[in-house]
Amino acid sequence: MSIFKYSDSDALGNVKSVDTAIVIVQVADVERLRKLQVNRLAVLQSSRPGQHLIGIIQKITRNSVEARELGEVEGDEDGLKIAAELNLVRITLIGTMVDKLGTDSNVFLRTLETVPEIDANCFAVEGEALTNFMRVIANISGDGERLSLGHYTLDDKAEAFLNGNKFFQRHAIIVGSTGSGKSWTTARVLECMAGLPNANGIVFDIHGEYRPLKADGIRHLRIAGPKDLDAKSTLADGVIHLPYWLLAYEAMVSMFVDRSDQNAPNQAMLMSRTIIEAKRNYLEAGKHAEVLDNFTIDSPIPFSIADVIARLEELDAEMIPGARAGTEKAGAFNGKLSRLIERLKNKQTDRRLGFLFQAPADTMEFDWLDKLVAALVAGTKDQADRLGGVKIVDFSEVPSDMLPLIISLVAKLVFSIQQWTPTENRHPIALFCDEAHLYIPERQSSSGGEAFAVDAFERIAKEGRKYGVGLVVISQRPSEVNRTVLSQCNNLVAMRLTNGDDQNVVRRLLPDSLGGFSELLPVLDTGEALVVGDASLLPTRVRVQRPTSQPNSGTVPFWDRWSEDKEIAKLSDSVASWRKQAIQEPPTPAPKSGT
Repeated sequence: MSIFKYSDSDALGNVKSVDTAIVIVQVADVERLRKLQVNRLAVLQSSRPGQHLIGIIQKITRNSVEARELGEVEGDEDGLKIAAELNLVRITLIGTMVDKLGTDSNVFLRTLETVPEIDANCFAVEGEALTNFMRVIANISGDGERLSLGHYTLDDKAEAFLNGNKFFQRHAIIVGSTGSGKSWTTARVLECMAGLPNANGIVFDIHGEYRPLKADGIRHLRIAGPKDLDAKSTLADGVIHLPYWLLAYEAMVSMFVDRSDQNAPNQAMLMSRTIIEAKRNYLEAGKHAEVLDNFTIDSPIPFSIADVIARLEELDAEMIPGARAGTEKAGAFNGKLSRLIERLKNKQTDRRLGFLFQAPADTMEFDWLDKLVAALVAGTKDQADRLGGVKIVDFSEVPSDMLPLIISLVAKLVFSIQQWTPTENRHPIALFCDEAHLYIPERQSSSGGEAFAVDAFERIAKEGRKYGVGLVVISQRPSEVNRTVLSQCNNLVAMRLTNGDDQNVVRRLLPDSLGGFSELLPVLDTGEALVVGDASLLPTRVRVQRPTSQPNSGTVPFWDRWSEDKEIAKLSDSVASWRKQAIQEPPTPAPKSGT
């Protein structure tokens, strides 16, 4: 039985114009016009029995026109013509409500098989009809596909579900100004994921704001900082080292070779030669014949950076026999590699880059990469060493100039594993790119790291779906995020945005018929979002449910803190942490007696 039970007398008005998905309805009753609201729902009669067309009210206008234009010439006792009112409602069609589809009743489809006929009746969706329709929307999919985001603003009793498959298959973006609820929304999605039996995802946590998230299925890891070098922290402690031998050749060249140096081509060529030689020596020493025959310079094979430096020093000081017997002359590379060698040594001893160049000895073992991959790519079911599930990786101690390169290194590692896994064995994984504008920028600087990051994420955005890699781009400045990556994201969760450039980016991502939605961006409440895309059956406003664990991203209440009459923390502790490059965690208070 249809949930829409209207009589002709209930009609809001009649269709006067149809243009693809845009319908213009003329409303005769001024009182009914006053009750209408922009972004509310309307239902129109379809040319097919058993179907109704659902639309969103985009614009309401009331204009004075000459009576003759309406064909309703009236006059007063003096024969003067009287102006009439033309009340119009612009509606964007978003789908079809079918009374019966196979064995299912009341099914909403995001397709338009028909358009309304001229003079077809239009009705407002409100009261019981709205409640019944939202119930249909809330029951659109099986339990396995549901990603519960919150409740619809149209009806706060109706739960807003996204299609979990399409949300990650087609990639997504979550955008919003500072304080709009962006991190809150991300935390909500992560909690829903973590509750699944075999969840798999990685969060690139740039500022450590997701540390408070605690739930079964959520694991916290962090990139090693200077303090971990002395503590000898390992994967078992939740600390990740990313040894230099994981870097691709081009990334190494960008780190060590000064492109402005006139000897840069020779330096790059010799780096390639010496690295291949060092990797070959490692494989031969370990008797890995099956790899030895096919490895390349980009193969993830350990090698000794000390051996590379020693070989470069030999070439830099090399003397060869001269033209005359008993004489010597400088070799082809004599004195041309000193700057390269110094850069290598400086990087090697820089404690900020300890996670690259001062990693524990076990990272040089051939099987160590298996452990790293298990830590990053394993699903919830693989609980060995407390790994698997949703991994929140803290990058807060990575130097800002190295951040794009290091995040792209992790992303490429995940993508490569998925690419080289047989299709039937692939376990899908989602990458959450928090503060994406910092490492997937629209305008790249001279830093080679940004170029590598953009290339890596562009490839994942274009090809990730084939290999089971989903992308969720999170940013407060969508106008500063790479456009190619954004264009591949078919799901949009937009919180409040006040910057005009950012609003324009969101407008371009919206379908033409829903462009009016962007007008709501500056006035959305905290925790409220516009949700549009393949995963959302109903493009609408959603009030995101508060996550169980709040991310550490709330805005500091300045005035309240200044109003507190209490002693503030010792700043000397902050100075000490700065010097040691390690945040001093506050001591855990002792339990009260009797507890």
